[in-house]
Amino acid sequence: MDTMVLLVGDSRCDKDDDCACLHNLAGVSKQVKVEGLRLHAGGDALRGVSLTSQFQLFAYLGGNGHVAVMGPPGQQVLNAFASPSTATDAIRNLKDFSKEQATTIVRKLVSLGFLQPVSHDCACTAEEDCGPVSSPLTSWLHLTDRCNLRCDYCYLPHVREDMSSETGRAAMDATFRSALANGFKQVKVKYAGGEPLLRFPLIVELHQYAQSLAHRHGIELEGVALSNGTLLTVEMVEAFKSLGVRLMISLDGLGAHHDLHRRYAGGRGSFVDVAEAVDLALVNGLTPNISVTVSGRTAVGLPDVMAWILERELPFSLNFYRENELSAAHGDMRLEEQKIIEGMSAAFKVIENNLPRRPFLGGIIDRANLSASHTHTCGVGQNYLVFDQNGQVAKCQMHICKPVTDMNAADPLAVIRLDQAGVQNISVDEKEGCKSCEWKYWCAGGCPLETYRATGRYDVQSPNCNIYKALFPEALRLEGLRLLKYQDDPEVVQKIVA
Repeated sequence: MDTMVLLVGDSRCDKDDDCACLHNLAGVSKQVKVEGLRLHAGGDALRGVSLTSQFQLFAYLGGNGHVAVMGPPGQQVLNAFASPSTATDAIRNLKDFSKEQATTIVRKLVSLGFLQPVSHDCACTAEEDCGPVSSPLTSWLHLTDRCNLRCDYCYLPHVREDMSSETGRAAMDATFRSALANGFKQVKVKYAGGEPLLRFPLIVELHQYAQSLAHRHGIELEGVALSNGTLLTVEMVEAFKSLGVRLMISLDGLGAHHDLHRRYAGGRGSFVDVAEAVDLALVNGLTPNISVTVSGRTAVGLPDVMAWILERELPFSLNFYRENELSAAHGDMRLEEQKIIEGMSAAFKVIENNLPRRPFLGGIIDRANLSASHTHTCGVGQNYLVFDQNGQVAKCQMHICKPVTDMNAADPLAVIRLDQAGVQNISVDEKEGCKSCEWKYWCAGGCPLETYRATGRYDVQSPNCNIYKALFPEALRLEGLRLLKYQDDPEVVQKIVA
């Protein structure tokens, strides 16, 4: 009978919220040449989490961030490299496996980063690219500052200003100029506000225009609308499906817990309308991504909203509240460590009892993207452009009122990258308190704006550091349990047996 050796899932980030996600994860499917290599187990960068008496989840916290579940046979292969050994010698000494089986397992463990070349030579074949997968250039288009809601954590003043068609097209032109100038192969456009569905015809126009530019220049395009959902109609859903534009809807809790954050301008809660919008989208064939903002005010309600999300098999992200100048008066929203840890842990228990087929490590703990190893929290200052309604360009949407350049610049991204005055999204390797942390390449030190607001510095760890550290091991355990649950589903898990 075949024995399970290794389970590898797809844990790529599929966040569609306001995260400026930075993707720099090398793929696990590439073939690697191991013959003759001197290898050793990943050492301190390889973290194990017990799942059952037989199975462990292993995570490489170093340069690639891969995770996999290993049964006893897989652990036996890994242990063969506890001391450095050539792959040829180790494979010869693994008596319980055929040479072909042992070679396959060793190759996979190298591609995952669990086994490392002692000489640090690349283990990729000559035909493979050993570098990271390139990130898209992400462009945030602030279609309107108007909104029908008055959310307590919103950072916008809600002036009655809209982006014109001419400005939107010029912003799209500027985005593709920067993409071409900087060698990007992908562009991701976020249609945002305010409430972007107030300008739905402009979304359609601009995405069709973006499609023409992408086709002309041979660039991949994706689009997502970031909405509160209250204005969604069947016609909009059909248009999104036709255009290939994804939809993110904000939902912070069930009933009163959602309404504690997100109310109409007149004070009425929005939960009923948002829930109806989610179901309307699903009935008509569009699966929205759900963005949950977690605050001290609503943490206790997380288990209920998590159950609601999982019942509908929706992708989701759990994002921590970030204080800003307009929200600072709401002291009860601040992230009291124990309250947030307890609320998140209760939500994790719900996930454990309803493990989804869909990967969730990309959005389960705020800005700490556990689906990819990275040195910077997000793409701010690197591969991210924020166009306001007048075509001014900022580094981050939360600093939209602090533009650095405008849509007329020959290469707006180049100007953004050179800016030293605005938010500084520095490498985690330069952050005090992060340099020796085992999680640093998954957390990257947290949101730089949040850190600066709390400390007045960009070069220190997040004020949410203790929350992250308390939750990371449990998040990994959940991923391991997910892989075990779906180990016989080839669309979810790559399974290696011997």
